[in-house]
Amino acid sequence: GLPTMEERPSGGIKPHLDKLTLGITRILETSPGVAEVTIVEKEPAERHSIISWEQKNSCILPEDLKNFYLMTDGFQMTWSVKTDDAPMPLGSMVINSISKLCRLGGSSMYTLPNAPSLADLEDDTDEEDKPEKPHFDSRSLIFELDPCNGNGKVCLVYKHTKPVVSPDTEIWFLDRALYWHFLTKTFTAYYRLLITHLGLPQWQYAFTSYGVSPQAKISLGQLSGRCTEQELARWKGRS
Repeated sequence: GLPTMEERPSGGIKPHLDKLTLGITRILETSPGVAEVTIVEKEPAERHSIISWEQKNSCILPEDLKNFYLMTDGFQMTWSVKTDDAPMPLGSMVINSISKLCRLGGSSMYTLPNAPSLADLEDDTDEEDKPEKPHFDSRSLIFELDPCNGNGKVCLVYKHTKPVVSPDTEIWFLDRALYWHFLTKTFTAYYRLLITHLGLPQWQYAFTSYGVSPQAKISLGQLSGRCTEQELARWKGRS
């Protein structure tokens, strides 16, 4: 007989993946505007690869991120929206694997020829009542969790390196103009944000003073195919 509606391609989603995606897969799959949802299944990270990362970088991974890696070595989930032609990729949720959790700053260039090193761009203007910004020099250790398709970088930041590096980390967003925006205190809180924003393009900008880009707002409307003015206003209000 013909396959029934329930038999979706990702119907066989493993229970641990379902836990990992907080059930968002089903929400997306039942949205009228969504064409396909893809999860790249990743094996758990080996304990020794976590230990060697910690030794190489002289810092201890925060407990929640370590547990995450022991469940899945990174995370990648994408989804597309229906258009008249082919499905258009829209949502992308990425957490780098432990091997790609690379350090930013200091000597590494921001992939521009003849660019100043990030430490040269250090500005010491910390606003009042705002958490102290990460530093590109030896005062902070910064690792890239998500390259955001080139729209900035989500970073795991160790802010206190003296006298020893404390595993007391925060998650920050580094925008394309190299300004820092605080996102969350913990990886778990960040991961929830990532999932609840459905990995929409540039959603992290909702946490900056500039707010979400016009493109992101439009794609938001397309996603639901029935996005109300209220919803858009609520999005704008988040910034």
